[in-house]
Amino acid sequence: MTVLKEIPEKWFPVVLLPTQKKKNAGLGGGKSKKKRTEEERKVKANDREHNEKFQYASNCIMTSKYNILTFLPVNLFEQFQEVANTYFLFLLILQLIPQISSLSWFTTIVPLALVLSITAVKDATDDYFRHKSDNQVNNRQSQVLIRGSLQNEKWMNVKVGDIIKLENNQFVAADLLLLSSTEPHGLCYIETAELDGETNMKVRQSVSVTAELGDPNNLALFDGEVVCEPPNNKLDRFCGTLYWRDKKYPLTNQNMLLRGCVLRNTEACYGLVIFAGPDTKLMQNSGRTKFKRTSIDRLMNTLVLWIFGFLVCMGLILAVGNAVWEREVGSLFQSYLPWDPPVDNFMFSAFLSFWSYVIILNTVVPISLYVSVEVIRLGHSYFINWDRQMFCSRCNTAAEARTTTLNEELGQVEYIFSDKTGTLTQNIMSFNKCSINGQTFGEVMDTLGKQPKRLDFTPFNPLADPDFCFYDEKLLESVKVGDLHTHDFFRLLSLCHTVMSEEKSEGELVYKAQSPDEGALVTAARNFGFVFRSRTPGTITTTEMGRTVTYSLLAILDFNNIRKRMSVIVRNPEGRIRLYCKGADTVLLERLHPCNQELMTITSDHLNEYAADGLRTLALAYRDLSEDEWEAWSESQRCADKATDCREDRLAAAYDKIEQDMILLGATAIEDKLQEGVPETIALLSLANVKIWVLTGDKQETAVNIGYSCKMLTDEMTEVFIISGHTVQSVRQELRRARERMIELSRAKDGGKDGGMEGWAEASFTGKGLKDGQEGNGTTGGGSKQRHCSSFPSSPSSDMDNISGEFALIISGHSLAHALEADMEAEFVSTACACKAVICCRVTPLQKAQVVELIKKHKKAVTLAIGDGANDVSMIKSAHIGVGISGQEGIQAVLASDYSFAQFRFLQRLLLVHGRWSYLRMCRFLCYFFYKNFAFTMVHFWFGFFCGFSAQTVYDQYFITLYNIVYTSLPVLAMGVFDQDVPDHRSLEYPKLYEPGQLNLLFNKKEFFICIAQGIYTSVVLFFVPYAVLSNATQINGVPLADYQTFAVTTATALVIVVSVQIALDTGFWTVFNHMFVWGSVGSYFTIMFALHSQTLFRIFPNQFRFIGSAHNTLLQPVVWLTIALATAICVVPVLAFRFLKLDLKPQLSDTVRYTQLVKQKRRKPAGRTIGGAWRGTGSVSEGRLGARGGSRRSGYAFSHQEGFGELITSGKNMRLSSLALANFASKHSSNWIETLRRKKNTHTPPSTSGECSPAPSNMSGMGPALSNSFSVLGGSQETPIEEETDTGIRLSSSSHPAALEPAEPRASAQVANPDSSASAAARTDSPGGWARSLETVQEALFGRRSFASASCSQSPPCNARETPTLSKAHA
Repeated sequence: MTVLKEIPEKWFPVVLLPTQKKKNAGLGGGKSKKKRTEEERKVKANDREHNEKFQYASNCIMTSKYNILTFLPVNLFEQFQEVANTYFLFLLILQLIPQISSLSWFTTIVPLALVLSITAVKDATDDYFRHKSDNQVNNRQSQVLIRGSLQNEKWMNVKVGDIIKLENNQFVAADLLLLSSTEPHGLCYIETAELDGETNMKVRQSVSVTAELGDPNNLALFDGEVVCEPPNNKLDRFCGTLYWRDKKYPLTNQNMLLRGCVLRNTEACYGLVIFAGPDTKLMQNSGRTKFKRTSIDRLMNTLVLWIFGFLVCMGLILAVGNAVWEREVGSLFQSYLPWDPPVDNFMFSAFLSFWSYVIILNTVVPISLYVSVEVIRLGHSYFINWDRQMFCSRCNTAAEARTTTLNEELGQVEYIFSDKTGTLTQNIMSFNKCSINGQTFGEVMDTLGKQPKRLDFTPFNPLADPDFCFYDEKLLESVKVGDLHTHDFFRLLSLCHTVMSEEKSEGELVYKAQSPDEGALVTAARNFGFVFRSRTPGTITTTEMGRTVTYSLLAILDFNNIRKRMSVIVRNPEGRIRLYCKGADTVLLERLHPCNQELMTITSDHLNEYAADGLRTLALAYRDLSEDEWEAWSESQRCADKATDCREDRLAAAYDKIEQDMILLGATAIEDKLQEGVPETIALLSLANVKIWVLTGDKQETAVNIGYSCKMLTDEMTEVFIISGHTVQSVRQELRRARERMIELSRAKDGGKDGGMEGWAEASFTGKGLKDGQEGNGTTGGGSKQRHCSSFPSSPSSDMDNISGEFALIISGHSLAHALEADMEAEFVSTACACKAVICCRVTPLQKAQVVELIKKHKKAVTLAIGDGANDVSMIKSAHIGVGISGQEGIQAVLASDYSFAQFRFLQRLLLVHGRWSYLRMCRFLCYFFYKNFAFTMVHFWFGFFCGFSAQTVYDQYFITLYNIVYTSLPVLAMGVFDQDVPDHRSLEYPKLYEPGQLNLLFNKKEFFICIAQGIYTSVVLFFVPYAVLSNATQINGVPLADYQTFAVTTATALVIVVSVQIALDTGFWTVFNHMFVWGSVGSYFTIMFALHSQTLFRIFPNQFRFIGSAHNTLLQPVVWLTIALATAICVVPVLAFRFLKLDLKPQLSDTVRYTQLVKQKRRKPAGRTIGGAWRGTGSVSEGRLGARGGSRRSGYAFSHQEGFGELITSGKNMRLSSLALANFASKHSSNWIETLRRKKNTHTPPSTSGECSPAPSNMSGMGPALSNSFSVLGGSQETPIEEETDTGIRLSSSSHPAALEPAEPRASAQVANPDSSASAAARTDSPGGWARSLETVQEALFGRRSFASASCSQSPPCNARETPTLSKAHA
């Protein structure tokens, strides 16, 4: 495959190469109606005729699937892709053939038409709302420059090549090339929440040559041509060239405004439309809507095929019987019972008999099954929509089930893939704590548990931000008394930043921060009396304790991800020069003067505490410079800045030279505010055996910090591995090292039991992950000899699944790109899935989707993706279930999702309550449905052996038609909609109840065969018991009862009563609807039956209702009722006995929970329960936090800042200055900061992998148990039995040690409260039955009677280095 030479090489990753058939089309094929593959885009400004030649897409978007013309054929085509619908259509065709049909055609066509109609209406309704949403967007107004004047146009009428005017707070209509802006130098600020969920502003700049075209008249004359890459989904890159006036200008992503962005803090700007409608990056990331099916749907399709095969087998058996009977017996009656005219021999009779029985026995899978499934799913969806506990009052947003087909899948989720910004966090930073000169502030403890009082800064500082929250009065008093260290601390925060200030009115300050953490620090300094007021390229003006001070800004040593710090050098009004620096403690503490040793130790302890609390930390320091030192360094910095080679390295060396021997001031701790309830939700889902992976575009430090904040990562974890290799070989080595370490620690923990795992990690994937011995030479990329095992364990993947210990994996985007390659997939999946938590940093939207697809492919597990931005859309659509966070961050994720709500915490209720109930209800519904229909249909099979295989039915056709529509439909619907085994709050207290869905225990092939076996047994009883009794029975007057109608009525009545009793036994939660439907259905049966055998209907339809009074006469006979009672008892008693013994001897987990809670309720009054312990106010220290953290040394550094703003400020390009002042200043500084920034990004070397992320860990002693140990639970699943032991009472059959099912207290500290003392009192009470002997031990097994003090005492040996949690690099 070749690529055109004129396409720049850097476009190769995004160019969509043409297929062989389209190679000859060329770029000039604009007149061809067939859509060609676009290789590059050429756009000419203000020239619609020229651009229309290329047939570029219009700006009209369409997310709907149908229109008026295509709805009926397309929808029917989609519906008949369902195996069952095709099956019933085939049966309908058979029933239209009179020679083989024993039933009327309406018995099939009515239910089929009903199913198709209901589904079509639902699909049409969904698509109507899509059309409505599309029309709302397409009809938005935009100002378009047409023939020299601005005219209002609808978005859908905007064309490629048009020039659009945008005003402040307007959405960007299409992907635009920024031409000019009302801000200086063509700058504008945008918010990209719709794209990536981030609410902090980003800056864009126009090409310098077009920046002055601010007037519509000038723009109308603009005729430049843009040649750029074709449409693609890469949000962070753009490559193109602007040709104008015989010159060409390079274009980058910094010149682009993407559709979905919002213009902020910019009065107006103009842009040239490059991509429109479906070609925009926003829509390209939306992906194609996938038709999602649940695992139960897929299983049902398989079962339908099996049942059809079973139906064919039964038809063949009965057809063979017909052939034999017609040949041996039927031929004797030819004289007065001849064959029908088409039939001339017994073989042809058998052939017709086969198809007749296929029609009669088709009710083993009635079409009402699919109608009922849709109704139940619809009901479950409404329950989600109506759940007031999932309503966010702050956003005024309710939860919404945007699809009705995936509800039961919510009860089977094993992996959750979550975005970070806007999903786990609010992207709102708050100044929480600080350490100044060895004293910590912000630790507010209230012994009474009341909310601490919020400080009022207004009397002290009229310029204070009224929204700022702080609770520690000591810090404010320290400022008021004039403590020098405190003043220097806040002076640094007011000076060392790149924030822009806008003073709308006197004292009303608005800060434009590039990152929310910078804004939080400057706002904190503002409230404590050091107010940043304004800046110019050479000065910073502040108000310090009411006094205005102007500093000369001498230099900004800009931040980047390698330096992890930023500094400013300023001269105060007294002429003293000082360097202020803030950055990561890991890089700043090593640059301090030796005299800071004692203070550094104290501050490091404070930093450890802040990091343990999940706060984002920065260390602060300063250095006084003499005039000579400043002049010498300034000269070296200028030389480095002007260097033509290795400029970045020279500047970094110059910066590093002056950032030495600094004096430590303290440290800050910022809370990246999590969504409410995130730690509790993650803890609860982890207890439910749900693994949560965070896939974020943020850098590693930020993602790791959030991991600790939301308790995905804890200091109690055995080890945290970091994968950061830049080559395939290095990534492979790091993954293998991680597996070796896991196996080593797991063996050490388990006492070396798993000897078979030894030596597997290095080479277990040479057969599976690597194709055909790719590393047959036994060497790795580093040249070291690879160890080979003569034999491998039989199941290495299962060995990794059985790893004990809590591990976490952190992998960067460039490493993930290698890990996702075909020969690395298995290694990555095996390593990552053995970890409790996985965080992927710096990942692209495409990589997010690839990770989801990888787990779907290798683990065959149900996945759920949750996000809030357009960069999450591909992930949401790839997962089995997509959840969108609806709120202030945009609606793109919501539009692509299956479910939406406003807060991440609602996920626990969606899965553990609604999902679990939906799965439970659907499984019980299907089990009962197959049971009742096999019991109904198989009676015809047995009857065939007694009616000469003549395809005669036992029941009349009206009973056959009404059985699944009237007599048994509503009770099973009520069970499928309303049933529950435990209440909602118990589902949240006992998250292990969720596991049966993950293991697919409640409805699978085994359960299906059990159901049909019970149904066949019931059919045998229902046929042969009445047959045996009635064959010799007589009425009171001596007339025999052995006639067809008596037998039919008796069997039908027994069937209705048996299945009604069975559903009464299956129903676990009775509502008024259950009572009404169950007993009402039985009543309706008798009512309709007496009506069908009445004289009234006979007089009206004599040919249809011939058996007058049969029902009345039959049911008046005592022997008939005795027969019905006998058949019912024989059907139901074995089921009752089996369930009683199972409940008594091997209760399921839900049975144990129900019984235990029942005992507790009887023994004590119900008391309110507080989830998560007592309320803790902002800034308070939780009790669970004390002693829970180990002493591991880790940095809490995280700073969501970007390089380049320092040069932007010092260049003056974002400031309004007089032309003279700007000219004087610009001559001293770089003229194009964005170009410099782009060069930096293209040339800087990646950071070293030699452990810079974390210092060495320290040993811990007396560390509290890890989360999984504290919450040891009943192993296995809901099906895991609790067996009786000889002395201790109860043991766990699936666990080697006694486990404790603790009601989950979802606390941030992940600690378990002691059970209520009354529970033990209840446990000591004797009760009858099998529970009496072991209830106390049940309580011990369920609620963990041993205290954690004793548990920790049993772990008396201190943790050695192997047990110490570390944040380490899994380096080769």
